[in-house]
Amino acid sequence: MEMENKNKEKFELIKRNTAEIISDEELQSLLALNQHPKVYIGRAITGPVHIGHLASLTKLLDFQKAEFQTIILLADIHAALDDLKSEWEELDLRYKYTKKAIELCMDWPELPKMIRGSDFQTEHNYIMDLFKFSSQLTVNKAMHAASEVTRMKNPKVSELIYPIMQSLDEQYLDVDVQLGGSDQRHIQVLAREYLPIMGYKKRIEVMMTLIPSLKGPGVKMSSSVEGSMIKVNASEEEIRKLIKDAYCPNQIITDNPIIEIMALYVLPNEGSIIIERDNKFGGDLKIESARQLKAIYTEGKLHPLDLKNYLAEYLIKKMKRVRDYFESNKDLLKQLGQKFE
Repeated sequence: MEMENKNKEKFELIKRNTAEIISDEELQSLLALNQHPKVYIGRAITGPVHIGHLASLTKLLDFQKAEFQTIILLADIHAALDDLKSEWEELDLRYKYTKKAIELCMDWPELPKMIRGSDFQTEHNYIMDLFKFSSQLTVNKAMHAASEVTRMKNPKVSELIYPIMQSLDEQYLDVDVQLGGSDQRHIQVLAREYLPIMGYKKRIEVMMTLIPSLKGPGVKMSSSVEGSMIKVNASEEEIRKLIKDAYCPNQIITDNPIIEIMALYVLPNEGSIIIERDNKFGGDLKIESARQLKAIYTEGKLHPLDLKNYLAEYLIKKMKRVRDYFESNKDLLKQLGQKFE
């Protein structure tokens, strides 16, 4: 009974703030059979690590608390296949930047194992499986799988290879679970369908809710869209300005990035917070859950400016290590260009 209760707690911890799990039953069975399963998340090194990545990294912390072995795939070849064009020579720099930014942007009790994609994705067996997989997969299915992840405006052959590799990564990293954003769903479903065809087991797929763009509905949070995100190495001034200008309508929680950052990143990491306010504005406010935050905000008991001020100062404090490191290593950012600085 004690073990059943422990596994139930682990399941609820993993499930919180997720968009979907395929499937709940398989995850429950895994927890009952394996005390230390493996989970991985892939990060294509196409741009700077930013605030949108903090939700999935927070979920990785939940997996650690549930006694999973955690892996972060720093997907350099995936990045090049997506849209790096002539920037293949930048992959070493992007790898160094991404690894260090992820190490410093979270309070890891135990640093996840970080694996560079090209360290195993160029091996003979992997390449042979890539060919075999491609011979089973139609172009239409590959395009559908890649549609929400790669650029796909005028798709290149490389963008159709991307979902095949992401599927194979589950096997070659020897994991039980893949964690991704809800935009990864088509690829994760593809992996479940095609890995058994390849003679491999299907994995459990966990999808996170995505943090909306700081610019509001209709704009994707992306390093290529100015003002839509905050780099983890952003200056104090940048953080304050971007949070101040962020979409955060009074009493509206739908597509509200400030609410979602609090719900998916701040509160899961802190447990409870206190928003300091003058007595004339209601005094200090203690918030202990995302549900409570959303209820208070919807009722108009918390002003957007008070919430923004709290979040800006929180991010400034939490990202200090990242900021300090890259302030002392400006050459790396300079080599990568304005997008990363």
